[in-house]
Amino acid sequence: MNNNYYAILMAGGVGSRFWPVSTAEFPKQFHDMLGSGDTLIQKTFSRLSQLIPIENILILTNESYNQIVLDQLPMVKQEQVLLEPAMRNTAPCILYASLKIQKQNPDAVMVVAPSDHWIEDEAVFAQNLQQCFDFCAKENALMTLGIQPTFPNTGFGYIEFDKADTNPIKKVIQFREKPDYETAKSFLDSGNFLWNGGIFIWSVKSIAAAFEQFQPQMNELFLRGWDDYNTSEEKYFIQNNYGAAVDVSIDYAIMEKAQNVYVLPATFDWNDLGTWGSLHEKLAKDNFNNAVVNATVILENASNNIIRTDSKKLIIIDGLDDFIIVDKDDVLLIYPKSKEQDIKRITALAKNL
Repeated sequence: MNNNYYAILMAGGVGSRFWPVSTAEFPKQFHDMLGSGDTLIQKTFSRLSQLIPIENILILTNESYNQIVLDQLPMVKQEQVLLEPAMRNTAPCILYASLKIQKQNPDAVMVVAPSDHWIEDEAVFAQNLQQCFDFCAKENALMTLGIQPTFPNTGFGYIEFDKADTNPIKKVIQFREKPDYETAKSFLDSGNFLWNGGIFIWSVKSIAAAFEQFQPQMNELFLRGWDDYNTSEEKYFIQNNYGAAVDVSIDYAIMEKAQNVYVLPATFDWNDLGTWGSLHEKLAKDNFNNAVVNATVILENASNNIIRTDSKKLIIIDGLDDFIIVDKDDVLLIYPKSKEQDIKRITALAKNL
């Protein structure tokens, strides 16, 4: 286990497209979405701890999720849980965590990973991550693990790399915003586009230099707390200064601007588990492509559905195709899978009832 390896585990999202299971009070990263016996954050932490010492894994999350994190990850100490007092997207929290790590270990190499993704072959993930760590320990590089696209997905950003580059690790030409369907199709046909899965690797020196160059105001704001990081004064500084940071993603703040960006095409199966439909893909299914979690079911003329309850409730369905059926507490959701992106809007409507 290399003591120069660190991880930032991003666990502050709400996962509103998984309503009514995922709520602002208890979002999807803290649920066992796949019925595996572990929550998504537990699976991600376990996966990262194959390469990274447990004490070097920091969890970035909302203040209101602090106790949930400590309950689900009992091996983690309070000082490893970094609490965001305000929602400010990914760039500010990554800078904050990176400066903490840099002060502790200026030779550190780190990975930034979402806490709610599904990765099947964890041994291959560890190999890919090790390859990135080795590269970033030697080079001034900002790296990402690119995901091999399997269909023209319009819900992801894409990474375009140099088609002529024969090295395993490719130089990135540019990041591309979420495309329309025809553009996504052309990306797949080109063969040099990858999905942006939001997994980043770099040395603390490289990311610190990038923030200094491309986000000088944000960098100056967080550097004011340098003397306080990893001390009892850190919490006070963050409470009083974090909200002044601009709300911006790491992609827009750094990755789209930097010239020293590289990508390793990942060789593991990946799913961002962003919607009920993406979860349906990864669950065991019956002969009619129905996925059932926790429920006892009688299904007739039913196909391509995902059915979930929190108890062993008997669910009887006749004549439904391609639906999301979720029973959770006092909410019953019966919704076309083809309209799953609208669930975020429906969640907002439900709050006003």
